Amino acid sequence: MAAAPVWSVDPRNGKQREQVATEATAADVDRAVTAAHAVRGALADRTVRAAFLRGAAELLDGAKDDLVAEADAETALGTARLTGELARTCYQLRAFADIVEEGAYLDVVIDHPDDTATPPVPDLRRYKVPLGVVAVYSASNFPFAFSVPGGDTASALAAGCPVVVKAHPDHPGTSERVAAVLRAAAARHGLPEDVVGLVHGFDAGVKLVRHPLVTAAGFTGSVRGGRALFDAAAARPVPIPFHGELGSLNPVVVTEAAAAERGEQIGTGLAGSMTLGVGQFCVKPGLVLAPAGAGGDRLLKSLTEAVGATGAGVLLDHRMRDNFVAGVAERAQLPDVSAPVTPGAADEHTVTAGFLTVPAGHLADEGAHDLLLEECFGPVTVVARYTDDAEITAVLSRLPGNLTATVHLSEDEAAGAAGDDRGTRLLAELTPLAGRVLVNGWPTGVAVAPAQQHGGPYPATTSTSTSVGGTAIERWLRPVVYQNTPEALLPPELHDANPLGLPRRCDGRLEH
Repeated sequence: MAAAPVWSVDPRNGKQREQVATEATAADVDRAVTAAHAVRGALADRTVRAAFLRGAAELLDGAKDDLVAEADAETALGTARLTGELARTCYQLRAFADIVEEGAYLDVVIDHPDDTATPPVPDLRRYKVPLGVVAVYSASNFPFAFSVPGGDTASALAAGCPVVVKAHPDHPGTSERVAAVLRAAAARHGLPEDVVGLVHGFDAGVKLVRHPLVTAAGFTGSVRGGRALFDAAAARPVPIPFHGELGSLNPVVVTEAAAAERGEQIGTGLAGSMTLGVGQFCVKPGLVLAPAGAGGDRLLKSLTEAVGATGAGVLLDHRMRDNFVAGVAERAQLPDVSAPVTPGAADEHTVTAGFLTVPAGHLADEGAHDLLLEECFGPVTVVARYTDDAEITAVLSRLPGNLTATVHLSEDEAAGAAGDDRGTRLLAELTPLAGRVLVNGWPTGVAVAPAQQHGGPYPATTSTSTSVGGTAIERWLRPVVYQNTPEALLPPELHDANPLGLPRRCDGRLEH
């Protein structure tokens, strides 16, 4: 039977644009993984690796106009948004090149023999080595930053691991073009093109995570799809790490004092955050605990005005549009749920933003309103009006893990004025829920920085690692220690003279 065609589709009208590939068969997946495995040694040289990452950024930037146009045609995310996303992607590649050159990620530790210790310490030399071929699963909502050239790919290549990417069906043409750029960058720097592979198709994604030569996987997508792959990774004869980002409600708590102080400003900010990118950000605030008093009323009035003024938008594909329309309708029909601005269908291709309100007490116990505690992908949020701190605590105690959690405090609360510990107490409640906790801000926008943490308790992610920032490289490495090994047999990273000039810890002391 002939392989199924892969079509590029315009989400603005639902029409097929062009056939860009065919779905990978089991043999195709095997060829891609086997080829990547065969060339993994080519990435061993850190200098070449860093040059490759910088070269990839340069070529992507040089192809910017063509790539952005293709991505916009497939996602309707707009040229301004996509231009910024591609710039972020190039920055990320260059940042990992710097990390590779510095070498601190190798975590070199040397302990010389010490017969006086109890028990005696032999000669121990430890550093980290790449795992091998990494499977990367592209995200729908970030065709650059979390897809073929995104953080999983960049960090895996930086670690010295070849990648095979499963393209997302929402932007197959963009995926093909970007993969070609990355392979060209590899060739330009003397590396085999097979350090970057690409496959299409749902079945290919399942076969990829089960392939015996795949050593780890990175995923960004839905809870259902991610959990199925996570389970498949764990069920292999040799289980592998699966670093999946699955879903997040990203709760926000607004104190009474904060609402009284700047309710209008908070309402406007919330509207901008929840509608950004037509509500298709993984860190969109999906649940807001706001006070039932006058300050909360002003927040809602401002939110109503700002969201009501937001134009209709196109979601990434018509399946997501249909799920959004059905999801908000089901939520709006729950008892005591109101829609000051009704979200839903604008026409057969677009949706309108909106928000729902509900008494917070309805969310405090298990029941019919549990649906409001599940992520709804698209431009909608739920505002739960609380009457006291006990309701805040009760709702927060029922939430699963999240990527982010936010609290809006008054100026005095933020400063801990006059012994006010409200801010401290709320941070203590939010910290167990998320990997990134914000004060007086909005979670949309994830800076690419060394201190970043983009991950959280399940189901936000399936591991405790981050997919953004320098420490994302750690996911694709494992430590190995050499004991009483003659220096002539050791890798240069572990030689006493430190010929590569690596940061390291030697006999308990940091050396730079």
